[in-house]
Amino acid sequence: MKRILLAALTASALSSPALAQRTPPPPPATVAPEVERLRDAALNDTVAWDIVEGLTTEVGQRLAGTEAEARARAWSVARLTALGFKNVRIEPYRMPVWERGAESAEILAPFPQKLTLAALGNSGATPAGGLTGEVAVFPSMAAFQSAPDDAIRGKIVYIGNAMPRTQDGSGYGAYGTARFTGPALAARRGAVAIVIRSIGTDHHRFPHTGTTNFPEGVKPIPAAALSVPDAEQLERIASRGQPVRMKLVLTPRMVGTRESGNVIAEVPGSDPSAGIVLVGGHLDSWDLGTGAIDDASGIAITAAAAKRIMDAGQPRRTIRVVWFGAEEVGGMGGEAYAKAHAGERHATASESDFGADRVWRFEVNLPATARPIADRLQTALAPLGITRGSGLGGDGTDIGPTIELGTAGIDLNQSGWDYFDTHHTPDDVLDRVDPAALRQNVAAWTAMLAVVANAPEAIGPVSPR
Repeated sequence: MKRILLAALTASALSSPALAQRTPPPPPATVAPEVERLRDAALNDTVAWDIVEGLTTEVGQRLAGTEAEARARAWSVARLTALGFKNVRIEPYRMPVWERGAESAEILAPFPQKLTLAALGNSGATPAGGLTGEVAVFPSMAAFQSAPDDAIRGKIVYIGNAMPRTQDGSGYGAYGTARFTGPALAARRGAVAIVIRSIGTDHHRFPHTGTTNFPEGVKPIPAAALSVPDAEQLERIASRGQPVRMKLVLTPRMVGTRESGNVIAEVPGSDPSAGIVLVGGHLDSWDLGTGAIDDASGIAITAAAAKRIMDAGQPRRTIRVVWFGAEEVGGMGGEAYAKAHAGERHATASESDFGADRVWRFEVNLPATARPIADRLQTALAPLGITRGSGLGGDGTDIGPTIELGTAGIDLNQSGWDYFDTHHTPDDVLDRVDPAALRQNVAAWTAMLAVVANAPEAIGPVSPR
């Protein structure tokens, strides 16, 4: 009878999730106490804030290839040297430079009113006195692409979009095509100019600029982004069913080839054969704000974390901090770096270029020999509220060319809920940076570097993404 009762109870337990014996998860990987001490001390960091405040105050906006970006490089060398980094230097390269001019727009009919907009990088120019034309209004990129050419030829094209707010920023890739490729497609199809709804999640009357690209053989047409409220106003006017006429003035220009450059600093490691841990962000910014979140915060976070490792003693691997130039206008800095350093052995590459909000997730792309590193990172980062993702690490315009050479990647993903409210707008200024969130970033990067730079495992090449 006891055996029958025991069997019944066992069967009941196995059929009931609440009662069934569950296999416990494996114990978390252990990390050295020094990693925890460094991580926790970094929550009181002031270096990152000092860098962001100093760069945005003493230099300000830093459009690639301009005198302002050159001043930023000189400022960076002085600051990184003062912080104690070694081998601080500038690696220059040449690049074509685009500069903003006058920009304005107004609806002439049926309901005259002014609009707020900003030219897109690489935009063509209108005549000095402006360009007037009928507006062909398309609520989405798909509607524009499916329209016949005769609905576009000779018109000022408008493309709408409604970018959603997401934590991982995935809406940018899906809805950014209106800016990335819309102007070139409009030019090919005979449009005289194009305006788009800003690629952003805000409803402030701030336009979002950003680069667009006209392939060789496609003559650039005037291209600009309307602030979200102005874009919605244009759509409402068009919905009344009357032809819409707009006057557009955009006078940007290409000014030839000028110098940009990458600023490089190092924490020398004890084992040159173990490979370089590459970290950084981009020094240049757009010219509407002072580039506080994009990307003064990113270069500050990574440099502050590297300094903490340096001050704690010599790591096994060399940590190379790179403040890349000319990211915003096409990623020239990342390409120049990868070309100049292709013969060196990089263990990992990581960049911070998604604002200054808290890190919420990390992802890796490591070879099999280095898988235990990811387990230790999970343990080290969990107390900061950071979870392990299932994607591949190695995202970023600046590190992309180095990742393509087979370098392992580690990403520390910041929350993007609010990032595209400010991205590429005049509102990208210091008061958009939360000091507490900035310190959490420094703690996360400090923990990551403490684990990776001192890991005993070999970190060999991986298959390119």
